[in-house]
Amino acid sequence: MSTPPPFDPELTAALDMFGAAIPSSISADMIQGMREARASMPQPSDEELARDGALVIADHTAPGPEGAPDITLLVARPAAAAGAIPAIYFIHGGGMMFGDRRLGMPDLGDLALELGVAIVSVEYRLAPEHPHPAPVEDCYAGLEWTAKNAAELGIDPARVIVGGASAGGGLAAAVVLLARDRGGPAILGQLLVCPMLDDRNDSPSSHQMAGLGIWDRTANETGWTALLGPARGTADVSPYAAPARATDLSGLPPTFIDVGSAETFRDEDVDYAVRVWRDGGRAELHVWPGGFHGFDGLAPQAALSQDAKEARLRWLRRLLGG
Repeated sequence: MSTPPPFDPELTAALDMFGAAIPSSISADMIQGMREARASMPQPSDEELARDGALVIADHTAPGPEGAPDITLLVARPAAAAGAIPAIYFIHGGGMMFGDRRLGMPDLGDLALELGVAIVSVEYRLAPEHPHPAPVEDCYAGLEWTAKNAAELGIDPARVIVGGASAGGGLAAAVVLLARDRGGPAILGQLLVCPMLDDRNDSPSSHQMAGLGIWDRTANETGWTALLGPARGTADVSPYAAPARATDLSGLPPTFIDVGSAETFRDEDVDYAVRVWRDGGRAELHVWPGGFHGFDGLAPQAALSQDAKEARLRWLRRLLGG
């Protein structure tokens, strides 16, 4: 395999500082320990998320998929907003195995206040205890509930954007495919941040970045195997599990995709954007030079991180017409 692209110098410094706490490779026997480590870390309270009352924070319970438990959604709405406002329906990352509805909420609070939108963050069941289709069906059920209860939530159901990062980006893409194919809720756009799309884990970038950065080929195999079990990599994988398997990407809402040049997901994400264009859709693609997976979260003050966040913000403003 060819030489991997270099990391951005500022990001290299962040990896050197924090990389030991975030291993490149994750095996199945590490899942429980990593969950326990995250659970021991302090999480932002509702009061902290509310930012001195600038945001109204509330949990809501919604029916889960048929025969499954109820799901919980965390809603953050600008206190000063009046009437029905747009919403970002957000699906958290964590490799299908980690995370909850509070993951990423501090940054999402910035978006809520900057754009005057509501954030609806869904809690979904995690693999391997709950393999496909549990995670994506939970996320879809939460989207349906959000659309049906838009008036109560103060949300404009015609201006809902589905978004997510990493595994959440893959689930967001799958939820959008489900909404298209089931005639489900209207979706204004999809915001896919370094999305996890392809269970085959065999792209040039997945080989090129093995053992490097964050979330390498071994970690990716662990995550997809947790979700799919022995079906991973076979012909039996649904596009609603791995959206890269979809053969038809027509009829999708405007799409934003970004990814680092130095991460496992680079090639599958670029290919997804290319196929949206090929099938007549609208997509904006950014490949951030020297970016590793999730770089803007680990090094938020780096110039590349600031550029990435601003690009997402500009796209959202254009989509929302503001």
